[in-house]
Amino acid sequence: MRVFISSTDKYREGLIYEHIVFKAKEYGLAGATVFKGILGFGASSVIYSYRFWEVSEKLPVVVEIIDHEDKILSFYELIRPVLETIRYGCLVTTEKTDILMYKSGKKQE
Repeated sequence: MRVFISSTDKYREGLIYEHIVFKAKEYGLAGATVFKGILGFGASSVIYSYRFWEVSEKLPVVVEIIDHEDKILSFYELIRPVLETIRYGCLVTTEKTDILMYKSGKKQE
């Protein structure tokens, strides 16, 4: 599942992308990664880009979550109310994925 949002979208006192990742971990999903874009636009037709002279860092963000389809769809229903609070909208997609390796590493001591 991919959730396309803005880096500044908030839920309660925190950022939505952080909320989604922490909820995914709590829910027991296999993994989640947040990607920050450098340029993008969505349904609002506003283009956001990264320029070193800009004070604001409102950039596109993608939260990608990997797990079995049934767990992903169930998790989506859990976070949907949060996503519906986003003022300027968002996009959520799913696609079939073939996992070639899912290996846990060892923690450094």
